[in-house]
Amino acid sequence: MTARSMTGAASRLASSPGPQAESLNLAFDDNRLLALLFGKHDEHLALIENRLGVDINARGNRLAVRGEASARERAKQVMESLYARAKKGLEIMPGDIEGAIRMSRAGDDAIAPAPTDDGAIRTLRKTILPRSPNQRAYMENLRRHELVFGTGPAGTGKTYLAVAAAAAALSGGEVDRIILSRPAVEAGERLGFLPGDMKEKVDPYLRPLYDALYDVLPANIVARGLTEGTIEIAPLAFMRGRTLKSAFVILDEAQNTTPQQMKMFLTRLGEGSRMAVTGDPSQVDLPNGVTSGLAEAISVLDGVKGIGLTAFGTADIVRHPLVGRIVEAYDAAARRSKA
Repeated sequence: MTARSMTGAASRLASSPGPQAESLNLAFDDNRLLALLFGKHDEHLALIENRLGVDINARGNRLAVRGEASARERAKQVMESLYARAKKGLEIMPGDIEGAIRMSRAGDDAIAPAPTDDGAIRTLRKTILPRSPNQRAYMENLRRHELVFGTGPAGTGKTYLAVAAAAAALSGGEVDRIILSRPAVEAGERLGFLPGDMKEKVDPYLRPLYDALYDVLPANIVARGLTEGTIEIAPLAFMRGRTLKSAFVILDEAQNTTPQQMKMFLTRLGEGSRMAVTGDPSQVDLPNGVTSGLAEAISVLDGVKGIGLTAFGTADIVRHPLVGRIVEAYDAAARRSKA
């Protein structure tokens, strides 16, 4: 059969009359994509059933979706989104399904259109689509603003998406280099007690930034960039006194900066450069009584033209679903402790 899109005339959707209809029927025109769409042993369908509280019965290239009206419509939107992804030759992983579910909106009168690849971040290794509404807003901020703050718990993609945007900007010739930095504040250890020279001391601490780079760029390009200086990874202290021109600069773990360090970093912004500042305000490792530079900067710079802010929450966590529940449990415990 000829491949045809699920999002337009290519899909044939029929539901029983009335908003409270018990079933919604879908038919797919390209049987070759069904294995990718349904997953091994229909595991993708099972995940959608579990998350949305619907029952999905597949027969050939047809699906019957049963459940509450709003849940059926969300399932329809999710399937449309995943089919469009499969049609583009992109793989479908459980995280992509979770993302499509987050991007859907419940309610008979407020069903969001199926996500497309508009606004996607395209790197040399992959095309990255948003997996939550806040991720979509954050990716838009990274495109539109010269300085972007991304705050929220671990696993929301704030650092990964910033690194991906930097990689895309470098590959596209928008900037000449990438500079990735972190404050050298440890959670329980001190760099001076680690063996080796300065590079050997800081490299393990900066490892998450390396991991993100290798995920969005081929290893040979990362290695060459690190050698030639088009990719630089350094502790925040190394930024003092510099003017960073034509660069995409990322400050990770920014909650562990002091106000003085944050001001120093932000004023490094040079001509043709962009900055992304990421951090988790709930994970401050500074000594007691020291104000977080991230919290102060967000307060001081609120409303300043040219600055974008995206605040992620536990609903945006795109790692294993259990991570979100763990973060929520810790947040609840912290609230009880304060009370």
